[in-house]
Order: sequence, then structure tokens, then C-alpha cells
Amino acid sequence: MIRVYRDLEELSLAAARLFVESASQAITKGGRFSVALAGGHTPRRLYELLATSPFREMVRWEAVHVFWGDERCVPATDPQNNALMARQALLDHIPLPINHIHPINGDLPPAQAAAAYEGELRTFFGDHPPELDLILLGMGDNAHTASLFPNTPVLRETKRWVAEVYVAEQDMYRVTLTLPLINQAGEVLFLVSGANKAPALQAVLEGPYRPQKYPAQLVHPNSGHPIWLVDKAASHKLNVEPEESF
Repeated sequence: MIRVYRDLEELSLAAARLFVESASQAITKGGRFSVALAGGHTPRRLYELLATSPFREMVRWEAVHVFWGDERCVPATDPQNNALMARQALLDHIPLPINHIHPINGDLPPAQAAAAYEGELRTFFGDHPPELDLILLGMGDNAHTASLFPNTPVLRETKRWVAEVYVAEQDMYRVTLTLPLINQAGEVLFLVSGANKAPALQAVLEGPYRPQKYPAQLVHPNSGHPIWLVDKAASHKLNVEPEESF
């Protein structure tokens, strides 16, 4: 499902409404709502909206558990840290219990950080299927999502829920949820903004299936197709008509 919005602000408002709806449904059904947040620039505005009225009052935050789709292997105070961005934009401004915040520990060695996070997820789900209610994803101009970068071994992972990955062009290790976990999600929401993303978006949605080159093509949640919220700048190369346009 592709929904096109005028700009990042309209896209973020739509994402906030979907977040509230997903949270309400999950809490009504199971008593809690588990969400994996995305890093990068695009979701920041969504987080700011969720932290303010009217959205702040529309979520039962005491029943929310926050995870992350990926993290850079940097300290928690580093400006590149995804959890730091989410704290500044959202988590420090909502009544979320501290033990409901589950960041990836970027201070640990990469393999140890990945193993620790998988352990935390396995403890959280216990005997239940590992189904996060909502996973928010962005997409880079090279079609990576989370820390699933083109031509990296993690794209072929079939068992682990969390893995470390070295990103050569950044000379950096990152920790990421893997496809076996991402594709178990109840709902996956892509947020894509900016003209620089247009070629990659077209390749992922309309190009040949080349998942090693376009990793976002590998996201196929068991619950159905992901929802793509994109702005006009990012969508301008698409040939197909979106299901909704605003």
C-alpha cells in the first residue's frame, strides 16, 4: 500500500494517526503495544508530534514498550545514537515507564550488543510468537532499511532475530533487527521523504527483484504488505498510481 503526501509534515501527521490506531488496537487486544522505532531524520517529526497534544493524550503510554529497529555502535550520548534522538524528540516528554524502554546498548562490542538485544526480545516475548505490533522503518538512498545494507551478510540471516553488521562505507558497526523478526511484525510502516530517495523508492517498488542490491525489497511482513507513507518529492519517479494521495 502506497500513500503519497504533500510534504514531510503531512506524512508525519498521517503516521501519528496510524501509530495511535495501532497502539489502541494492540492494547485492546493484548494489553500492551510493542513498537520498534526507526532512526534517521525522517521519523523525528513523527516523534515530536506524538510527544504533543492531541496525540500525546491519545496513547496509553503505560502499556507501550519501545524497541529499536537498529542502532549505531556508539555511546548513548553520541549525536548519532538513534535512541538519543528518540529520547529528545519523544521519550523524555511522555509518561512511559522507564522499564518499558528497550534500547540497544551501543557501548558493548557489536556481537555482544546483538546477542544481548536478542536475549531481551526473547525475554519480552517468552513463549509467545516474536511479533512486534508495529515496526517503523525508513529507507536510505541506497535502499537500505534498518541496518540492512546492500550486499551485507545480514541479508541472508535466517535464524537470529538481531545481528551485528559492519557498514564499510561508514567504517562503522551497527546492530539491527533481522528479517526473520521484522517479517513477523503485526504491521510495518515505511516513512520515506525527500527527492534523493526517489530513485531508490522506484527501484524497490517498481524495479526488478534484486534484494541484495535493494534490501527494502526483503520486507514482507506475514500480516500482509508494508504500508509506505511517502512524500511527493520521494514519489515523483513512481509510475503506478498510489492507493491514496493527499
